[in-house]
Amino acid sequence: MVETRRHLHTHPEVSGEETETTRYLEEQLASDGFEVRTGPAGRGVIAESAGNGSGPGIAMRADLDALPIQDAKSVAYRSSVRGVMHACGHDAHAAAVLGAALALDAAGKSGILPWPVTWRAIFQPAEETNHGALEMIEAGALEGVGAMLALHVDPSRPAGTIGHRSGVLTAHCDEMRVLIRGRGGHAARPYESRDPIAAAAQLINALYVAVPRSLDPRHTVVLTIGSIAAGKRYNAIPDRAVLKGTVRSLDENARRRAVERVREVAAGVARVSGTEIEVTFRSGPPSVMNDPDLTDLVRQCAVDLLGSDRVQHIGEPSMGGDDFAHYLKRVPGSLFRLGCSRPGAASTGLHTPDFDVDERALGIGAKILARAVVRWSEPETHEKEAKR
Repeated sequence: MVETRRHLHTHPEVSGEETETTRYLEEQLASDGFEVRTGPAGRGVIAESAGNGSGPGIAMRADLDALPIQDAKSVAYRSSVRGVMHACGHDAHAAAVLGAALALDAAGKSGILPWPVTWRAIFQPAEETNHGALEMIEAGALEGVGAMLALHVDPSRPAGTIGHRSGVLTAHCDEMRVLIRGRGGHAARPYESRDPIAAAAQLINALYVAVPRSLDPRHTVVLTIGSIAAGKRYNAIPDRAVLKGTVRSLDENARRRAVERVREVAAGVARVSGTEIEVTFRSGPPSVMNDPDLTDLVRQCAVDLLGSDRVQHIGEPSMGGDDFAHYLKRVPGSLFRLGCSRPGAASTGLHTPDFDVDERALGIGAKILARAVVRWSEPETHEKEAKR
């Protein structure tokens, strides 16, 4: 697992370009005797159990894509690709799911499993762009699947701990693009132009005040502008500016009101600045809704492995998003947080140039996944469900 994680960390690929990552994992799985198939356009891998079970199986999901961030760490496995790194832990997710798959396969072949177990490992591309899960679903990744599990590393928790939460775990994430059309001109004579940069500055400030002040504070909404693009010369006013960001929400009514308010504020700034402002939204992943029974199953497996004091309930949902939610629209499942920070070391947050994981977490994640897969497959459990 460590070798796999470090290889992927050294050779990252951004969303939509995970062909070499796919080939590497496909070769590893094939060399261990798995039957594998790749996802659309040669991105993503699906590996199956040996077929020693009957009825629906349970799937484990990992993601493969990296982020366009420059790796700032001084380690032997530092990213070799300029401006690209695994800053969200997808390399660790892939390594942990691979470890769980290898363990389940070995246990099945050695005859030590307590009952037949049917499982699938799904290594998906493009989680960061909200395309990968949908692509894999379209390719048949959920055919014959009755439940699904996943993990996500969490640098706010030390390695050797996990976090679990039933119900809403993450926010619905809408991508926002704002095009501001003005009139360019000389920097010395702004009165002859309609400055889109000035309008952008007004709009950002207005949105950051107006949106939260327009909503019930009990219904959390987070609006963030993450990208600004305008102009190429220091002494010229451009004719357009483009802003990109996200609107994240946990409540559907608050989500709709936030979108309406963004459009209202944009229209007001356009009138004042004399520019034209066009706002478009694209729906990102919905909220991850963890199944209560599967979440409790994960919790029990983690308690057996780590002890109850290291298995922590997550009190509030995260405002982050995860396209694992698309799977859960179709089958019940659960995603848990895997502690990955080093004891005594300063935490390095997700999506940052210094992000790293304590690799001891990989084995913990793999063991929890494998144990949960086996327990879910217990015949008595399915017999009880069939009688309900």
